Amino acid sequence: MSILRIGRLELRVMDLEESVKYYTEVIGLEEMGRDESRVYLKAWDEYDHHSITLQKADSPGMDHMAFKVSDIHALEKLEKKIEQFGCTLKRLHRGTRLAEGEAIRFEIPTGHHVELYTEIEHVGTGVGVLNPAPWPDNLRGIAPHRLDHALLTGEDLETVTRFFIEVLGFRQSEKVVTVDGEVMIGSFLATTNKAHDLAFVKGPDKKFHHAGFYVDNWYEVLKAADILSKNKVTVEVTPTRHGITRGQTVYFFDPSGNRNEAFASGYISYADFPTITWTEDQIAAGIFYHRREMIESFTKALT
Repeated sequence: MSILRIGRLELRVMDLEESVKYYTEVIGLEEMGRDESRVYLKAWDEYDHHSITLQKADSPGMDHMAFKVSDIHALEKLEKKIEQFGCTLKRLHRGTRLAEGEAIRFEIPTGHHVELYTEIEHVGTGVGVLNPAPWPDNLRGIAPHRLDHALLTGEDLETVTRFFIEVLGFRQSEKVVTVDGEVMIGSFLATTNKAHDLAFVKGPDKKFHHAGFYVDNWYEVLKAADILSKNKVTVEVTPTRHGITRGQTVYFFDPSGNRNEAFASGYISYADFPTITWTEDQIAAGIFYHRREMIESFTKALT
């Protein structure tokens, strides 16, 4: 696969310093640098310079998400395929943002902006790669291992799914369809062997649902909920399990209203696995497996 993994997510926030405090002290990311309007952060187990960028803005949401590509030749091939599909595309020069090399930026069928890149400064982790300890001693907050995935909303899930599969080489791990099977209302996509790297649910174009941060296990999800309550962070969904992905989860909001998730477990998906299908009448169990009831804000609170 020429696309290696999810690489970074740039979020719009309204109070930059308040957001930096939240993402460093509550989430537990490390501040890696700043420019005129952005702050760059990484999780402790990530090797690249940053995975989360906070952009000062007048409204919350996602500026773009980006995937890391194996090399410049793969990037050039993907650029041609994206243009042939009909997506609006432009090149970003080295140094457009801190520690980043050249990238391509394009608009996908749901109106979101996605970037592909191959170069970013490699800074390593606090434990190194020689006889490393299992974790560093200076962890704060929830302290996720990594940025894990993002969930977006859009009107035309069939076309955006086809784009990610046919153009970018993703696989569809799971989907949600109407009871008659005629309309897709959820699509879960992977470029690695995770349950998902990116997902879409039917809704308004260009909207952001959540960023998922990976923690080790169920206990870490419970601990995350304790940390959130201790810091008086708004928790939307207390710890539970997903039917879709089998992951364990807690959902909450950053100071600007962008939804975050602490996510654990989830199955491993191999390239030859079939797509799992959920029907709309069972979607509540698919999302909240224990309660088996939908929460209104979960589909309404979008940025």
